[in-house]
Amino acid sequence: MQSIPKPWIDPEDAPELTEDFGDRAIWSIGGAQVTQGVGRTAMRVARGRPHAVAPKVATTIRFDADLLAVLKASGRGWQTRVNALLREAVDQGRVKP
Repeated sequence: MQSIPKPWIDPEDAPELTEDFGDRAIWSIGGAQVTQGVGRTAMRVARGRPHAVAPKVATTIRFDADLLAVLKASGRGWQTRVNALLREAVDQGRVKP
């Protein structure tokens, strides 16, 4: 079966999106029909990476040069691994708060 190409529609011919257009629309999210209020709210949701529940805090720390070289040589994510090692030391009581 051969597919029939859809005719090109000039975007300049598209109707203007007015408030009335939104009032008459059927709103859906993920295929489920929602109210206009829910749909409009969903459109205002911030884009991008979600905020962390417990965000990390930027700080400055000094390491011995040879230690830092070893850490960086372990590849991408070395700071995350250092954080995990410190978390483990605190959880095991090797570092007191």
